[in-house]
Amino acid sequence: MELLLLLVTFLAASIRMAIPLALAGLGESISEKSGLLNIGVEAIMLCGAFFSFMAVFATGSFFLGMVGGVFGGVSMSMIHALLSIRFKANQTIVGLALNFLALGLTSFLFLMSFGQTTTLPSTAVMAAIRLPLLSAIPVVGELLFTQNLFVYLTIACMVITHFVFFKTDFGVALHAVGEHPIAADTAGISVTTVRYVAALLNGMLGGLGGAYLTIVKLGFFQENLTAGKGYIALVTVILGKRTPFGVLGAALIIGGAEALQIRLQTAGTNIPSQLFAMFPYLMTILALLLTIGSSGDPAALGTPYDRNRRG
Repeated sequence: MELLLLLVTFLAASIRMAIPLALAGLGESISEKSGLLNIGVEAIMLCGAFFSFMAVFATGSFFLGMVGGVFGGVSMSMIHALLSIRFKANQTIVGLALNFLALGLTSFLFLMSFGQTTTLPSTAVMAAIRLPLLSAIPVVGELLFTQNLFVYLTIACMVITHFVFFKTDFGVALHAVGEHPIAADTAGISVTTVRYVAALLNGMLGGLGGAYLTIVKLGFFQENLTAGKGYIALVTVILGKRTPFGVLGAALIIGGAEALQIRLQTAGTNIPSQLFAMFPYLMTILALLLTIGSSGDPAALGTPYDRNRRG
């Protein structure tokens, strides 16, 4: 019985660790399906984390915190979209530049708001929600139906995105624009519009992923809060082959590695904590090595489209 309880606790922690990666990875999957490569997921998550914290700190409202997270994420993703789609800039360089911009911008705004302080300002964190009846199911109830709002929202987003990808006209347009934008344009699909919508959704989901870190997991903001999670979210996109449930599965694996390293750190071993902190990243690298050559990138991924230069 004790072993079962330990397993359930570990799996529940893995789910909580996976949520920001899953949300950000899902957003980037939508973007990449349209052919728009945005490696500035770190910037999206970091700005989402900052603005969500500021909103909750100022108002005490978790709803406004989520709105703030969406605003922060969308602001970064749409800058990337404007430079990449309108001005045909190199998408990889723009993404990297945004990561550095977001790091400096959020640190500066945080300093301007709170000054030099040894005590980080903090807020309450979002509590878990026990779903009636479902939460009473043995094992499964505690694992899946006693979670915070973001967990349920993530699952809903995965289901909706899967349906949109494979059962709607927009999903068809998204795939067409990512694989062969010239053919899509000829068929009457606006490549520009589809890519802007994909960028918008990327910012919304990635911003929520960042918001999760501050208003659910930590309750505070600090410089470089995301600490590379945006880059790990990019790995979930590759491992999950840009499919919603594939991304979720990859996020759960990496989230499990992070939950495991935390449990090992608290086990009281003499192994340096820095070694444990490396564990999720080592798992990420190993997973990437095992999937080399099988990413199945959209044919037009990262390629600007200019309808005036077709053929």
